[in-house]
Amino acid sequence: MAQLYDMPLEELKAYKPELTMQEDFDAFWKESLYLLSTIPVEYKLELYNYPSKGVRVYRVSFPGFMGANMDGWLAMPDAQGVYPGLVLFHGYNWAYEGNIHDTVNWALKGYAAFQVLVRGQQGESVDNVVSSHGFNQGWMSKGILSPEEYYYRAVYMDSVRAVEVLASMPEVDSSHIGVTGGSQGGALTLAAAAFSDIPVVAAAHHPFLSNFERAIDISPVFPYMELNEYFRRNSNPEIEEQAKKTLSYFDIMNLAPKIKCHTWICIGLVDEITPPSTVFAVYNHLECSREIAVFRYFGHEYIPGSVEAQLRTLMEHLQPQGK
Repeated sequence: MAQLYDMPLEELKAYKPELTMQEDFDAFWKESLYLLSTIPVEYKLELYNYPSKGVRVYRVSFPGFMGANMDGWLAMPDAQGVYPGLVLFHGYNWAYEGNIHDTVNWALKGYAAFQVLVRGQQGESVDNVVSSHGFNQGWMSKGILSPEEYYYRAVYMDSVRAVEVLASMPEVDSSHIGVTGGSQGGALTLAAAAFSDIPVVAAAHHPFLSNFERAIDISPVFPYMELNEYFRRNSNPEIEEQAKKTLSYFDIMNLAPKIKCHTWICIGLVDEITPPSTVFAVYNHLECSREIAVFRYFGHEYIPGSVEAQLRTLMEHLQPQGK
C-alpha cells in the first residue's frame, strides 16, 4: 500500500514544526489545574460480577473537572497485594460496553487497570461545561471560540484526576502507574503525562489532537473533518482565526515538552485519521526518554506487531524485576 498523502519516513523523522502556544499558555493550564484541585479526590466502587476467574471488577464513579460525574471500570488481580496501576483512555466516541473486556485483560496481565469513560461520550460520564455558541456534530468544535469553554479542557483535566484517583487506591502502587490509549486515548495519555507527575510511563497509539494546523489541511476523514465542516458553516475569517487560537492550547504538540516520563508512541504510515506527520510533530518535540514504533503498511487500526513492544515497555517501567 502506498503512502497516500503524507511525508516519506525520512522527512517525518525530521519534521518538527514551530510550537503554536499562546503567551498565556502556561498560565491557562496552571489555572485549570488549580480549578481541578478544588474538587476532592474521591471515588465510589460498585462490585461487578464479571465472568472470569482471577480478577475483581468494579464500576467506578468519581467527580471530575467542575464536579462532573465521571464513570469507568476498574479491574485488578483477585488476590491480596499491591499492584502497578494503568489508566486506560479510549478512542473518540469509541468504547463498546465501556471497554470492560479490554480492562479485564489488562488486569489478567497483573495491573490494576482503570478504564476512564470520556465525558459525554460513554457511560454515565457527564459533560457539564456549557458552550456560549453553537457547534456542529461531534465534540471537536464544542466551545471552540473560547479556551475556557472548549470541550477538551475538561476532558484533559478529567484525565489528570483519573490518574490521581487510581494513585489514591490502597491496592495500587502509586510509584508505578502508567497511562495508555489509542487515538483520542493516545492524546489523553500524553495530556495526563504532561499535567501530572504521577505516571512513570506513557504508551500512546496514533495519538489524536496534534499539530492541528496540518491535520486540518491534510486529513481527509473525520474527526478532524469536523473542524473543516465548522469552518464551512462559519466562513468569517475571524472565526477561524479565533478557533485555531483556541486549539493551540490543546495541541498535544505544544504539551510534548512538558512530559517527563518515558514515552512510547506507535504510528502506521498510512493513517488518514491521525496523519503520521502530526504524530511525529509530537514525538520530535518530546524532551523525555522516548521511543517510536513505525509500521509501514498499517493505518488507524489494531497493529499486531505493536503489542509485544508496548507490553515490554510497560513491564519494564511498571513491573520491574523484584516487584
